[in-house]
Amino acid sequence: MYHSRGRRERSGRTMPAAVRRRTVQAVSGTLTTGHGVTDADALLPRVAKAPGWVRDVVPALVAAAIQVGITHLASRGQPEAEPFDAYAIFLLLAGPAALLLRRRHPSLCVVLAFVPTALYGLSDYPRGPFVVALAFAFFNAVLRGRRRAAWGTLVVGYVLSVALHPTLQDEASSWGFAAALLAWLLVLGAGAELLRSRLERRAEEAAAQAEQARRRASDERLRIAQELHDVLAHNISLINVQAGVALHLLDERPEQARPALRAIRDASKDALGELRSVLDILRVGEVPRAPTAGLADLDALVERTRGTGLTVEVSGADGLDGLPAGVDLAAFRIVQEALTNVVRHSGATRATVRLSRSPGSLVVDVDDNGHGPTGPGIDNGGRGLAGMRERARALGGSLEAGPRPGRGFRVHASLPVATTEVGE
Repeated sequence: MYHSRGRRERSGRTMPAAVRRRTVQAVSGTLTTGHGVTDADALLPRVAKAPGWVRDVVPALVAAAIQVGITHLASRGQPEAEPFDAYAIFLLLAGPAALLLRRRHPSLCVVLAFVPTALYGLSDYPRGPFVVALAFAFFNAVLRGRRRAAWGTLVVGYVLSVALHPTLQDEASSWGFAAALLAWLLVLGAGAELLRSRLERRAEEAAAQAEQARRRASDERLRIAQELHDVLAHNISLINVQAGVALHLLDERPEQARPALRAIRDASKDALGELRSVLDILRVGEVPRAPTAGLADLDALVERTRGTGLTVEVSGADGLDGLPAGVDLAAFRIVQEALTNVVRHSGATRATVRLSRSPGSLVVDVDDNGHGPTGPGIDNGGRGLAGMRERARALGGSLEAGPRPGRGFRVHASLPVATTEVGE
């Protein structure tokens, strides 16, 4: 008997219905393109790399060599069989020749492979591996989604073989032959279905990995976009304010324009340094040229903001060493964005930054005495508060922003800190 073996593997994970449907279609070969049926050989990387003509010709040549060569050798030990003549060779070659159509017309391939195989099997020619081409065509049709044609061919072949086989002399031998043939065909069909199931599992895993990679890339792009927004929005806002001050002073008091120009120089230098650090992340295997921003840079941030004429007071900045890197960066960016919004939108003259650390969290408060976010950029289409909320939520924290009682605006963020980190 010539049969194939398989092992059923079931996936414990689920996929979205649409993704699973397209995956199954890709496995079975039922997705169509402008040139015909999608090539199911793509599921087998080593096979897919070969040129198309090689994938067509090699299986046919291998099947022909096995069927003709081994059957010819086997005929020497079967003197009672019909002579191994040209017609026998023709039948053994016709099945492999049908394999040339296996990629373009899998249903026709299995039918054309069945006809010469059945004629040879019903004859008195020597026995041998004359079913190799039919088995290959059957597997091919099942894997390409032509299961009805494949199974229909097996059923028809079974009925014809049992009904027309010339060597069946009595009822006992008839039942024995029918049972043996049925068992062989079931093994063949089960092997094809198991292989299809295994390739489907492999395709599902590949699709899941591709989806995870896409999500990781999307998350990384979002993180970089947040960094670029925070870096550029803050420093360019400072440059814009200081440039306005310098232009105003150049006409009336040019000697007082120097501090504003110096502030512009410092802000642009800091922006370029942080921008390089963010862009270095995009270069695979390259370490950022500058350390990641954090609360250690809070004093410099406050000084740059004071240069715009805004009075900034800070409390609670001491004793914040040992914070997790993610919390440290998020807290700094929240303060940076909040102060940027104060400068750009509030019209405030004073801002207060308060930091307080408890065993389970770090609380950040930024208050001002302005008129609040009356401009177009804070929540109505801008990235200011939305970006700060995303940073807080990414760490499992929260952020609230809104008017203060009386006058002004407040940003309140609570960022969780693991107790193991605090104790260090």
